[in-house]
Amino acid sequence: MSNLDITNFQFRGLHPDVFMGTASDRYSGWLGQIYSENRYSGRITRRKKIVGGKSYVEEVLPVDSVEEYFQHFRVLELDFTFYRLLLEQDGQATPNYHVLKKYRQHLKEGDRIILKVPQVICAQKLWRRGKFIENQSYLDAEIFCRQFYEPAVEILGATLTGLIFEQEYQRKKDRTPPEVLAKELDVFFEKIPRDSRFHLELRTEPYLASPVFNVLEKHGVGQVLSHWTWLPPLGKQFAKSGRRFLNSGGQSIVRLMTPRGRRYEEAYAQAHPFGALVGEMLNPEMIHETAELMWTALDQGNRINIIINNRAGGNAPLIGQQIAWRFIEMGTE
Repeated sequence: MSNLDITNFQFRGLHPDVFMGTASDRYSGWLGQIYSENRYSGRITRRKKIVGGKSYVEEVLPVDSVEEYFQHFRVLELDFTFYRLLLEQDGQATPNYHVLKKYRQHLKEGDRIILKVPQVICAQKLWRRGKFIENQSYLDAEIFCRQFYEPAVEILGATLTGLIFEQEYQRKKDRTPPEVLAKELDVFFEKIPRDSRFHLELRTEPYLASPVFNVLEKHGVGQVLSHWTWLPPLGKQFAKSGRRFLNSGGQSIVRLMTPRGRRYEEAYAQAHPFGALVGEMLNPEMIHETAELMWTALDQGNRINIIINNRAGGNAPLIGQQIAWRFIEMGTE
């Protein structure tokens, strides 16, 4: 295996059809792991972030650090696009458009980017001014195409390997029947261009049901398997779809986001500043099931993307090591 040195976070040679990466990048907590200690001296910016009513300082590397990132990983999920469209209604570029163009300047042939589709497309409700309101742009095909999809494809070209539609968790009193959601999704995916890079992450367990999976299969949209607060274990999510990989491009995406049963703000507080593993956060079952899914995907002729968030255990590169070692162990069992 070329370019494989797990101890030094070199994951690119793990397997030709395994693409390990992270949810976002540019964390100063990864200096000495993914990023060179002195390369960004004087260019690290500090920003304040409020999570759960508490204030944290994040130290962020410049965008050109993505060049060093891809010396270690084969795929990167950019999630800043989740929070804003690329174009305004009048066609003017948003700040996210300019950041994405800046990333593109530092990407090489073979680098792979997964984008989060803006929440304004897939969220039934949006958090605005301290409360949830109905999203008037929910599953609006025109907004998706004109203000996000078309400019994203234009900017990233062949480096764009996946787009994730993430729907927020629905409380019981707010849920529609799975059959209704399936019909809404069917109408939406009929209206937008057919693309083998689409994947859907549903964070409400009752929506992981046959009517929805049938629509995903019809349109070739992948089921994102997500290790997240209120979802069942990864293996159970996969079993609900009949252990099928539904993406027409032969890809699958596993996202390791937060420990099960632990809220975002709690996981963030424990993991910050993302420089080390936090033992009580890291679930051995998550590591084992992820490695199992990797082998299952390969056995079924699929490429698999493993996207790791710091909040899943404190430090994404170190979580990646655990998964890579388990994957290799399983291959020799």
